[in-house]
Formats: sequence, structure tokens, C-alpha cells
Amino acid sequence: MNIKPVTTKRDIKKFYDFSSKVYKELPNHRSTEDDITRLIVQGPSVFHTHASVRPFLLQHNDRIVGRFVLVHDRKLPNFVQVSFFEAYSGLPDIVETIRAHSKILFPACRRMVWGLNGHLNYGAGFLLNKFDEPPIFGLPYTPAYYVNYFKELDMKEMVSFRFPLQAFIDYHKSISTRARFDGITVRKMNKKNLLHETKIYTYLNNACFPGHPYWADRDIQEDFELFSPFRFLLKEENLLFAEMNGEPIGFFLWYPDFNQLVKGDESLGVRHALRYHLVNPIDTFRFTEIAVLPRYNISPAVQAMILKATPLIQKTGVKYGEGGFIFEENKRSMAMTRRFLERATGKKMQPYRRYAVFENDL
Repeated sequence: MNIKPVTTKRDIKKFYDFSSKVYKELPNHRSTEDDITRLIVQGPSVFHTHASVRPFLLQHNDRIVGRFVLVHDRKLPNFVQVSFFEAYSGLPDIVETIRAHSKILFPACRRMVWGLNGHLNYGAGFLLNKFDEPPIFGLPYTPAYYVNYFKELDMKEMVSFRFPLQAFIDYHKSISTRARFDGITVRKMNKKNLLHETKIYTYLNNACFPGHPYWADRDIQEDFELFSPFRFLLKEENLLFAEMNGEPIGFFLWYPDFNQLVKGDESLGVRHALRYHLVNPIDTFRFTEIAVLPRYNISPAVQAMILKATPLIQKTGVKYGEGGFIFEENKRSMAMTRRFLERATGKKMQPYRRYAVFENDL
């Protein structure tokens, strides 16, 4: 097995084309995350100012059989990330081959993480179940055999939860009459001033998630780059801010499952946006992130944001919600999510989709 650095335009074309070869027989795969891959692999991106990003091709018997990117982010200094990994099945010694190469390039690092794509906001994880249906937008879909390559490594599982929307809405309506918010208000983002709203989102992310597995503080321009490709699909109600006396204390990011607009390796474009705005065939939304500043953890800010969001979500016509991903080791988030959903549905909630990232010593 040989590792070839991606250094030419021809190499980069092979790097992107390889993904299509892996998924050509897997109709449930969606390519809607390709813009993020290109942003991180090629840039230009603010992420590159603090991270080394090195794409490679894997060759076996003069045939391209895989691709990956080695990322070392100075904000997450202890890890070498193996990102945007794709490979054919049955390859020999693939983990050891990549590990040995990483050790040469990053001798000061002590651990590797497989499946973290630069940052949690860019995507993470290999799929462990639900291979028979398309992924929800923003969550990964990978072949079932990938995890066989990593079965000897340390596995960190993540999950999503799926729930019926009407039960969720009915529950929150039932408690809204007795809710007291003590100065907390909730507003939609202002798309006309997206950079300013991104600044608030970034501030809250960095303040709410210290200590979260694999979290690295974000830069405003990084998040702005992330939102920009999807700004024609996002509506102002997709990002809500909770405020106390005009100061931001929390946020709720949600959006429809845009993957239902595309098939196979289609990229989201203008015609998909028109279909969404004019017809909207989507029946599921993604409950992506909800968080408040630590000092407001016991406040009703989360409830206030959900009560603001429920009629906005309901008017889209969706029937289901899916929340995640959540690391199983993040006990507080797991407990909060289960509590919210079990109170709303009256049923014991089990994870719907499962994912994993993997670690090993370098």
C-alpha cells in the first residue's frame, strides 16, 4: 500500500472523483457535504491559518483504492485527525499504513482520531446502522464495511434521536401557559446582517461547549464560511437567539432535512432551493444544536427557544424531528435530550442512528 500526496490539479480531481466510485452502488448516500470537503481540503479557509491540512491518495498495485486527509489543528494539538476518509473494502493494513505515515509527519502528537473532519461543525463520524435509508442533512453516511477497518481501535459512539413532531408540539403548548421567562426573550436571526449574527453564534458556541469531546474554539470567519454556501436555503427562523435584557445567552439551530431535495451525488443548487421554497417535499427537520451559557443552565431559556420554534417548525409541514449527533459520553446532553423527548412523547426514547469516531495511539 502506497500513500501519494495530493499535489496537482489532476491529483485533486482524483481525490474528489474517488468518492463517487465508492458510493455508486449505494443509492442512499448523499453528496450535500461536498462543499464542506472542498472548503477544508482546498480552501481558502480561515481554518488553514491554524491547521495543517494534507490530502492523500491510497494506492495498491498502481490503483487508487482510497483517500484521506491528515489534519493537525493547533487548537486541538494532541490529535492527528484522519478526515474525509473513503476506501474500498478489504484493503490490507490500512490503519497501520496511515498511522506510520502520520507518525513521520506529526512526531509530537500522541493520538489519532479517525472520522473527525477538521472540526465538529464540519462533520464527524462513521455510520453504524440505518444503511438502508438516506442520512439526514449534516449527518454522515458511510459504507457498513468502514468500521471493520477500525474494530481494534477505541470507539466513541454518537447517536441521534428521532421523534414525532406533533407530540413534541402538543407537549410544549401544554406547558406554555404556566411558563415564566423572567426577562428572557427569543428572536430570529437577521439574515441581512449575517456576519453580525454569525459573531453571536460563534461567541455562544465557544462559551457553551468548552470540555465537549473534540471541541476547539471557533473563529467568526470560519462559521461565516460554513453558513455561506447554504444561505439561500436557510431562513431567519432556522437560527434563534435567547436574550436576557438584550444580551445573548443561548441559541437554537434547526433546519429542514435538505437531503430530501436531492438524489445520489447531486449537489444542492438553485433548482433545489426553488423546489424547497415553492413545493417543500421535506417531512423531517434536524434539531441541530441548542445551548445556553453555563450560568443559565437552570433558567427556562431552552424552553423559551423551543416554544418560539415549535409554531415556526410546524408551519413547514414536517412530521418528524431528529436531534443529534450527541456523544454517548456526554451524559448531561444525553439525559437532557431523553428527558425532553420522553416527556413530550410519553415513550422511552432509544437512539435512532448510531455513529462512531475512533482513536488510537500514534
